[in-house]
Amino acid sequence: MLEQQPNVGSTTLFEQLWGLTNELCQKLEARFQLHPDPSVENLQQYSSLDGNMKGSLTAFSGEEIDWLVHSWLGNPEKSNFSTMRLTTWLKSHIQVPHLAFEFGTLPNGNILFYIDYIARTELITDLAYLDRYYEPVNQTFLKLQEDSRLKVFISKSLYLRLFQSPVKLCYTGAPTFETLELTRTLAHETLDRWLTWVDAAEPVPEDAREALAARDLALRRNGAERDPGNKFVVQILGSELADKIVRSLWGGDRIL
Repeated sequence: MLEQQPNVGSTTLFEQLWGLTNELCQKLEARFQLHPDPSVENLQQYSSLDGNMKGSLTAFSGEEIDWLVHSWLGNPEKSNFSTMRLTTWLKSHIQVPHLAFEFGTLPNGNILFYIDYIARTELITDLAYLDRYYEPVNQTFLKLQEDSRLKVFISKSLYLRLFQSPVKLCYTGAPTFETLELTRTLAHETLDRWLTWVDAAEPVPEDAREALAARDLALRRNGAERDPGNKFVVQILGSELADKIVRSLWGGDRIL
């Protein structure tokens, strides 16, 4: 799809989705103390050797946040393709799900959004966790399945489908005003609900925190390294820069 796309831009659409990503990030910055990690300083502005693809990645941690990534990749002036990400990984002091947002523009002109709570336990057996954090989203999930403006996006990666929750909101749609407003509404509702969970969460017992942190890290690393889009990133940015970006997504070079 990327090789066949016409040489056109999608600047306005990119700006709207990146603006939404920044709105969400500002809410997180208002709630948490976040410190930028120096390991990604050289990724705040990067580009392919030919200059046709550009990007930015910043990462943060704090007293309550283990790793937060805020990034984008694309070139809206020359290409219809772009992707932007805001993922928030909590520390093991509480067991509230992690928070994932991904937005993008596709070569066919449509937009994509992925909004999800990343589980920190086995949902098939931990029914209390399932009922507390995933049942509240189930009606939204079912309603969107019937929305004619949207098309379900299914990853080709078996691991990523397992990584995602059973109430993930992952769709493509035409870049209409209605679809963009729906995306914005869903994203803010998801974040606002998550913040109430964080504020109300009971602390994880001290003797269980190390195991939870190890599970979180394995999940974050596997999710970054098994993303099928990494092959495309290597093609446009080269293996050295692509590997650096993937490591930064899971904090492989973190300093703080």
